[in-house]
Amino acid sequence: MTGKAGRVAGKQALITGAAGGLGEAMAWMLAREGAKVAVTDVNLAGVQALADAINAELPGSAFAFRHDVAREDQWVSVIDGAVQAMGGLSILVNNAGVGDVLAFVEQDTVACWQRQFEINLLSIMLGCKHAMPHLRASAPASIINISSIAGLAAAPGMGAYNATKAGVWMYSKTVALEAAKMDWNVRCNSVHPVFIKTPILDPFIAMAGGDEAKAHERLSRGIPLKRIGEPDDVAYCVLYLASDESKFVTGAEFKIDGGMTAQ
Repeated sequence: MTGKAGRVAGKQALITGAAGGLGEAMAWMLAREGAKVAVTDVNLAGVQALADAINAELPGSAFAFRHDVAREDQWVSVIDGAVQAMGGLSILVNNAGVGDVLAFVEQDTVACWQRQFEINLLSIMLGCKHAMPHLRASAPASIINISSIAGLAAAPGMGAYNATKAGVWMYSKTVALEAAKMDWNVRCNSVHPVFIKTPILDPFIAMAGGDEAKAHERLSRGIPLKRIGEPDDVAYCVLYLASDESKFVTGAEFKIDGGMTAQ
């Protein structure tokens, strides 16, 4: 389904970390279902290429912005630019994140924690804070914060990642409750993927000697469905939460994990 007949027709979405992986898949999904999309990333060339590709198929649907999500001033300017370009903001997808540092307790560093805190968690607060007035004006609106299964189930060597992604989970509930209490008609939910075929798996592939198939086989051993997820597996969940189909869903967490946490 494409264009104005889609499930998010007439809505305006801002998606962070959209130069590839999950963000790219989400942008295509929302645009093809009728939304305008502002795609942001520190990699401007990447999101500009994405916006150009989307506009080639769906003219006037996508807008690209360079965006360091750890900087409050850039949140202000990017949101202002996106609202002006799209005519409003009704969907915020806080997708940007990093998880490229594996360190055990005795080897962990302040720099590692600061980087992951700023990108994985602080950015979520900044996005919610500065987007909220625009989301309220465009209600019904939806905030979708991308966390991880690692925010619900811990793993050795991933202290900073576990902690920041757990913070995203709980902060999403706080925002949901505040918005509901104030009758703003802005919903907020978190999404928790397990291993998905994106560049975030690169460290695991490197540990497997560069053998992607071997790395995926190892990672899927604990997943009941016995496979690694695809970006669209997450994008379909985001589409549901972005649409008015989920109008009675807020403060919830959605596990995209092939049954991993059901065991």
